[in-house]
Amino acid sequence: MKIQTAQIQFPELALKTRDAHKLRGYFSELFKEQSPLLSNHMEDGTLRYKYPLVQYKIIDKTPILLGLEEGARLLIELFLKIRELNINGTVYPIHQKNIENKQQEIKVDEDLFSYRFKTLWMSLNQDNYKKYVEAGKTQKNDQLKRILIANILSFYKAFDYYTDKKIMANLEVAETITQFKNQTMLAFKGKFTTNAWLPDFIGLGKSVARGFGTIQHIQH
Repeated sequence: MKIQTAQIQFPELALKTRDAHKLRGYFSELFKEQSPLLSNHMEDGTLRYKYPLVQYKIIDKTPILLGLEEGARLLIELFLKIRELNINGTVYPIHQKNIENKQQEIKVDEDLFSYRFKTLWMSLNQDNYKKYVEAGKTQKNDQLKRILIANILSFYKAFDYYTDKKIMANLEVAETITQFKNQTMLAFKGKFTTNAWLPDFIGLGKSVARGFGTIQHIQH
């Protein structure tokens, strides 16, 4: 199965990773008449409890907007209208911007593919956090594997892709602490291998619209 992806990059700008949510706030306000997808809300303002089709990221200091399917078509439509960024009151004129529009395959294969988390993976929620911190090393790794596979299945479900093949995963991650909505959160950095083929720069886990859990293929 193939899905449409569109990625807008602003290569002349250098922002901090934590500014991704400010990008989201700026664009969802600037184009709020265009589509609620930009803020992952419904038309009536309530939260859209589905995988976000527009995601905001700062990767290696470069601001990136990623759109998937309907979100991709929306970003293509808005591309020429983006003339500046306003981050915390600082206005950045846009002299250079790139857009990449692709049809990308998603599949579960016999082969294995390796990915790196380009931004922190927030995998734990209130329910499984307590179980995680009380577990031993092997149990922690097994729990994170199950969560990662669930994250991948959740991504596939957003595009009505279902498979009978079993998804396998192996993780090499380290714990780290991050600040999220003025709270200290446990997150993970590192890489993983799986038989699931996933597009570059999609997010897995919690708060992917704000840039968390962004992945990229590791080329062998």
